[in-house]
Amino acid sequence: MAKEHLQQIRDTIQLLKIEKEEDFIQFRKFVQSLPLKKKKEKGLSWHPFVINKTGFTYGERAFVIGERTANLNESHQFRAGMPVNLTYEREGKESFEQSGVIKYISRNKMKIILGTKDVPEWVNKSGLAIDLLFDERTYLEMEKALEIVLKAKGDRLAELRDIFLGKNQPASRQINHPITVPNLNPSQNAAINDVLAAYDISVIHGPPGTGKTTTIVQAIKLLAKEENIILVTAPSNAAVDLLCGKLSKEGLDVVRIGNISRVEDDLVKLTLEGRLSEHPESKNIKKIRIQAAEVRRKAKRFKRTFDAQARRERGEMFKEAGELSAWARQVEQRLIEQIISSANVVACTLINTTHSVLDGFDFKTVVIDEAAQALEPATWIPISRASRVILAGDPFQLPPTVKSVEAAKKGLAVTLIEKGLQRFDHVNLLNVQYRMNHKIMGFSNRQFYEGKLLADVSVENWKLDIEGDNPLEFVDTAGCGFDEKINSESGSKCNPDEIAILQEHLYQLMERFPEEMPSIGIISPYREQVLLMQERFATDEKLASLRDFISINTIDAFQGQERDIIYISLVRSNAKGEIGFLADARRMNVAMTRAKKKLIVIGDSATIGNQKFYNDFLTYVENEGFYRTAWEFMST
Repeated sequence: MAKEHLQQIRDTIQLLKIEKEEDFIQFRKFVQSLPLKKKKEKGLSWHPFVINKTGFTYGERAFVIGERTANLNESHQFRAGMPVNLTYEREGKESFEQSGVIKYISRNKMKIILGTKDVPEWVNKSGLAIDLLFDERTYLEMEKALEIVLKAKGDRLAELRDIFLGKNQPASRQINHPITVPNLNPSQNAAINDVLAAYDISVIHGPPGTGKTTTIVQAIKLLAKEENIILVTAPSNAAVDLLCGKLSKEGLDVVRIGNISRVEDDLVKLTLEGRLSEHPESKNIKKIRIQAAEVRRKAKRFKRTFDAQARRERGEMFKEAGELSAWARQVEQRLIEQIISSANVVACTLINTTHSVLDGFDFKTVVIDEAAQALEPATWIPISRASRVILAGDPFQLPPTVKSVEAAKKGLAVTLIEKGLQRFDHVNLLNVQYRMNHKIMGFSNRQFYEGKLLADVSVENWKLDIEGDNPLEFVDTAGCGFDEKINSESGSKCNPDEIAILQEHLYQLMERFPEEMPSIGIISPYREQVLLMQERFATDEKLASLRDFISINTIDAFQGQERDIIYISLVRSNAKGEIGFLADARRMNVAMTRAKKKLIVIGDSATIGNQKFYNDFLTYVENEGFYRTAWEFMST
């Protein structure tokens, strides 16, 4: 059995190598082969890029803040946490480059933490550019984590590995006096008590609207009374930020490590950088670093031809710079240790749990939220830092991104929380949802959750304040000739006629509704359709009064959100019945469970109906909802 379950790790290592190679091939094809003009057009490069501020952050890292002076306000591919290259080139005569990581982006401005302790002198030249780099670090950290897990023997990591891979079951202690948190339902309180009782691993399965985040926050709050520091992590910056905000509001001392995707005042104050900047010693550390950098600059400016005295002076200057840097590093390290050791919670993304500031700290518990969106290799990274693991998520919502079809088919897309749900005798299902009408919930409940979900009485019969309105509608475009179209450049699909039907449906809904409209979300799986809808709605005068109430975006962007009314534009309409990645039922589960009071799905039943998931949905609508035809919304 030992060899068999360890083979799972070896197989995962090989699949990760396949995924890395495919990712690099796609990146090289998409980015590196393009000329500068195309890169700028596609939002893959900022040029010209002008530096307007430089400085030093913790860990002896220099930073630059700059802005693009062309293509202002145009869309781009840059995001916080991405690796980039700052470059300068002049007619082939001289060129410089320096890699770094994006700290934050605000409209046309970007802050980059450089991979060097000094700000390069050439950053003040005109004609700088910022280009995306292939993110190899993530793969290197995942590969390293898997090798550590594979080699673990006779320690806590080996025990956790054997449990996750099916050799043993998780153990827990008996709680004689279970804790009841006010305002939480029985399944939420049961999950919290299971977390407190767990010796090894506890799994919280939180379907849409069941209060997973609320449950996690209360569990962490109780754990903080028993433990020194809790490590809290998630795959994305957005998920970590959400937890940080909620934990802080509960009165916990939270330290946020690494890059954050939204630089809001309350979150900046939680970051390690923010904490350091508020400390009285911070200004002295910066002064010392600036002084050290200036001494190094002077030393480097010495010419090659100088006498023995000058060489000695140069050596002394480098020595002085080194001593100043060491002094600043020691003071800063002491402050960092004080800040982290006094915290209740340290929070960061999965990859950033490798951050050197966490070295030397022992965590009893790691809480991994949105674990169903994390590749297994990434999940092992924080697990190696703790002796107890709490996984939370829902494998029936958005899966992790796997670019290699081969790797996905062979199992890389299967997450560690999915393996836990399959292998563990006990997991915690949160079974009461507080978001949507029972008819909106019903289909997903049957398809994914074995009918175990209950709609709370407060939302069970929630609906729009319209006489006779049905919370669920399907508008069928079959037979209307609304063929899908494809963007030859991006490969994404759209359906302009489907948008027209959606607009007409919304016009009619407005006429039936009282003065104040509820919140509205318009979703499509296809980016091209989203862009076209945004363009259409921006110029639609009939809907001008609704613009503040409407959000239009992809399914992925709506993860974790909710609206009173949700429209879903399925787009696909073709004679072959091809639906592409529309067949990903988990992604559609996310889309269909964003609505609170009304869900309207628009699509071609002839195209989607050959797939079992959609055929079941059409049957469900016929039995529980309101089945309509697009002809009702077409002007004569």
